[in-house]
Amino acid sequence: MLDIAAELHGWIEEGRDFAVATVVDVGGSAPRGPGAALAVDAGGTAIGSVSGGCVEGAVYDLCAQALKDGWTVVERFGYSDEDAFAVGLTCGGVIEVMVTPVTAAAPVRAVLEQTLSTAVRDEPAALARVVRGPAELLGAALLVRPDGSGGTPYDGGFGAHPELDRTVAAEARAMLDAGRTGTLELSEDGSHCPGGLTLLVEANVPPPRMIVFGAVDFAAALVRVGKFLGYHVTVCDARPVFATRTRFPDADEVVVDWPHRYLRGTVTDARTVLCVLTHDAKFDVPLLEAALRMPAAFVGAMGSRRTHEDRERRLREAGLGERELSRLRSPIGLDLGARTPEETALSIAAEIVAARHGGTGVPLTGSDAPIHRDRTDRRSRRAA
Repeated sequence: MLDIAAELHGWIEEGRDFAVATVVDVGGSAPRGPGAALAVDAGGTAIGSVSGGCVEGAVYDLCAQALKDGWTVVERFGYSDEDAFAVGLTCGGVIEVMVTPVTAAAPVRAVLEQTLSTAVRDEPAALARVVRGPAELLGAALLVRPDGSGGTPYDGGFGAHPELDRTVAAEARAMLDAGRTGTLELSEDGSHCPGGLTLLVEANVPPPRMIVFGAVDFAAALVRVGKFLGYHVTVCDARPVFATRTRFPDADEVVVDWPHRYLRGTVTDARTVLCVLTHDAKFDVPLLEAALRMPAAFVGAMGSRRTHEDRERRLREAGLGERELSRLRSPIGLDLGARTPEETALSIAAEIVAARHGGTGVPLTGSDAPIHRDRTDRRSRRAA
């Protein structure tokens, strides 16, 4: 639902009644993951998407019905072997969608209003909603803020066992710290015994950072791709004549500083992507020495294979071990035969996406590996 937070917040402020359908579980080649949402207001206006087109019409009808009867429902859509043209996901996937009416009389409206307001202010918070369980709890919501944020630790609640709210708040806060959206299974008394309740936790966190070191032409193309992928992109270079807003209008920040000094002084986390495009030892080695000792998601460096060998030798001399060096992706990018800065940026972005999701980078044609590996693995673990 948070993917359409700005539009829904506008509807709330206008006093509109609407129903929101949220993907709560997926399997196989489902096109969108948990948290994807489609909403329909009382006038029939629709925003968002739950499947990229496969089942939008059926979900639209469910939203319209929810506005009429005021009930929260969960519906499962999947591929039908008997009739491939029936309502379902002809790509072979399965999704479960929860449809919640958000009317003036709906108890959940106040919590969702606070959630949407928090999201549009880009403040970290997690929304936990019951997606499987007793009918009276279905759709009930809890808004959780990070530790130390001040105010109440959470808003809303499930009105069930008093431990349930506290347990959900603790678990949701841990998922928020990790920047992860996913499901949580608990019992109705708040204990960690699966089978009673399933909750979807949607984490709203600031976008992950991509820091591009080296104000070169390849960097300008990578900035554009990074923004397209949803990163907060910073360009850093020690040379003020190159690190300018004019050369990098799409960057969120352009910093003139020595790369290693800037990296040590800026905020990074386990989602941060670091792309070193300078291929100059006086910049690269002290920068990578710092980067490979940080918990970044991705550290990659541009350069020829000869440059890479020289860089590794210098990093070993600086004291880095094999475990730290194994984190370095160099030469950066997948083998796409790239030549232009734009093609090279695509190659780098492809490796970043593959590293993030555990992809192999090989063509899907002729492969029997699952397309959405993380979703399939999760369902297999649950079935086991």
